[in-house]
Amino acid sequence: MTRLRTFGIGDSTLQAVGGEAAVRELVDRFYDAMERLPEARGIRALHPDDLSLSRDKLTTFLVGWMGGPSRYRERFGPIAIPAAHRHLPIGPEERDAWLLCMATALDEVGADPELRTYLLTQLRHPAEMCRSR
Repeated sequence: MTRLRTFGIGDSTLQAVGGEAAVRELVDRFYDAMERLPEARGIRALHPDDLSLSRDKLTTFLVGWMGGPSRYRERFGPIAIPAAHRHLPIGPEERDAWLLCMATALDEVGADPELRTYLLTQLRHPAEMCRSR
């Protein structure tokens, strides 16, 4: 298991997480949590059976969002979080389930507590933007 590096002042978030490979591991743990947590059944049902593309999109998004290379647009088109999720019934319960999966993934990869808090606080905004109800 990769342990996320200690979050330090002046580090880019991507550096603090441990680079692109660590983001991929975080995303894999995120979707693994979504598969097994009872609280995530509803959001898992909103995804396709094969999560390969979802894993790739979230990894690519997070790498750029964390200060790494911005490859999302060239691979998948413009980042339009609200529009991409508008057709899905996402409310507070689904948002919170998504954040629970991310918190679980951060715990499983051994994120530094300060980094964990920072990421969950920052990710709450895009998670909220996904709400359609």
